[in-house]
Amino acid sequence: MTLRLYIPIDAGALAVGAEEVATGIRAAAARHKVAVDIVRNGSRGLYWLEPMVELATPAGRIAYGPVTPSDAESLLTAILGNGAHPLRLGPTEEIPWLKRQTRLTFARCGVVDPRSLDDYRAHGGYHGLERALSLGAEATVEEVVQSGLRGRGGAGFPTGIKWRTVAQTKAPQKYIVCNADEGDSGTFADRMIMEGDPFALIEGMTIAAIAAGATKGYVYIRSEYPHSAATMEAAIAAAQRGGYLGGRVAGSSFAFDMEVRVGAGAYVCGEETSLLDSLEGKRGLVRAKPPLPAHKGLFGQPTVINNVLSLASVPIIMEKGSAFYRDYGMGRSRGTMPIQLAGNVKHGGLFETAFGITLGDLVDDIGGGTRSGRPVRAVQVGGPLGAYFPRALFDTPFDYEAFAAREGLIGHGGIVVFDDTVDMAKQARFAMEFCAIESCGKCTPCRVGSTRGMEVIDHIIRNENRAANTALLEDLCNTLKFGSLCALGGFTPYPVMSALTHFPEDFDAPSRLQAAE
Repeated sequence: MTLRLYIPIDAGALAVGAEEVATGIRAAAARHKVAVDIVRNGSRGLYWLEPMVELATPAGRIAYGPVTPSDAESLLTAILGNGAHPLRLGPTEEIPWLKRQTRLTFARCGVVDPRSLDDYRAHGGYHGLERALSLGAEATVEEVVQSGLRGRGGAGFPTGIKWRTVAQTKAPQKYIVCNADEGDSGTFADRMIMEGDPFALIEGMTIAAIAAGATKGYVYIRSEYPHSAATMEAAIAAAQRGGYLGGRVAGSSFAFDMEVRVGAGAYVCGEETSLLDSLEGKRGLVRAKPPLPAHKGLFGQPTVINNVLSLASVPIIMEKGSAFYRDYGMGRSRGTMPIQLAGNVKHGGLFETAFGITLGDLVDDIGGGTRSGRPVRAVQVGGPLGAYFPRALFDTPFDYEAFAAREGLIGHGGIVVFDDTVDMAKQARFAMEFCAIESCGKCTPCRVGSTRGMEVIDHIIRNENRAANTALLEDLCNTLKFGSLCALGGFTPYPVMSALTHFPEDFDAPSRLQAAE
């Protein structure tokens, strides 16, 4: 008898001991003289339960977690017996936090061996590509347009419209670029896909290439993600060997190949034009628009630039059809969104669900409130440049337009939770400091405004000419918002003004002094 166990090789699981757990189980199996087949899968995204070990049974997988190396001996003994163990979670698919999700983009994450092309195909992989090849470029573009898919990287621009623009632009060479420079605080969905289901991204990029008429693709991965880069490179090599990349994709007359490029740690290179400069071997500086990258992008050629989640959502759209995907969500926000819960939260991880769920449900019900047990005071949605929402706004549905109406951003879908010990004046100052450090320096509002912003917030906190400095801060934020070349400077006012608007008491020097006494 050979036991098949699944132990994640996802960076999040490795950070809490997954490699040591795998080593411990192998050693325990050797002592018991039991054959084990350990599959290193991606994480399911239930990070408070990692490392989570799954046992394959005829009735489905049984989960145990969080497992430590010291649990290896007792866990293997339990598995060889009746399966009873204090860490037993039951059938994986029945874990309530996982069962409540609508997993479309992440359907295979944690299920398949991320480096196995055969495993990917056995779980429905490349059905979307087959349909795209049969439909042709124009119909493929239309399918994505009709699905309502919007960019999952932050701006929410319709993916199909971007593809159509590139397809209609005449040029000798076109490119597909995947923006995997996931630099926002509290976000890890891109990394999870690349480390847990990389062939979904490869398939999505290949479909995009068919639609746009491109023959070359690049995945731009941040240098802080070495595991993602290694897994993507292995998956690309496997797809090339299997005939899904190269001169005749899946036996068709269509040619498309791709490669990984690694960035050097600049947050601003998450902005698409700065990313293009970096790909070209230059310092990452934001380009003025127009021209748009769809007309003049990488090496001056028409380029589709999409986020990992956008491209990884394409295979399911092509396989099931646009109507299937469009039926999820609300308003102009269609399909599902992989929401990432982080910060001071009890149940942190990835929760994929249809647009429309409220912020309160996500934080209080699904997230379980704070890990510290103290009251939730604020949440920041959309990365370090997202707005801070107080509990009074927890009825906001997770929807692009609903957040915009309340001066907020969904961004990449990251939610960072803070309890009642947070100092919101310090958080506002951090936003300006972050912008100052990460600015490429090309435009004055961002380069100078962020530094001046830190100084003005310091004056307000010290109660120096409070009214005048508050007015100055608001004016400065308007200049940043409307005068910056890109979203780095343009979005910095969101956390600053939301902190000042919803938590004014934290900026009140007399009150702060009284509280200290």
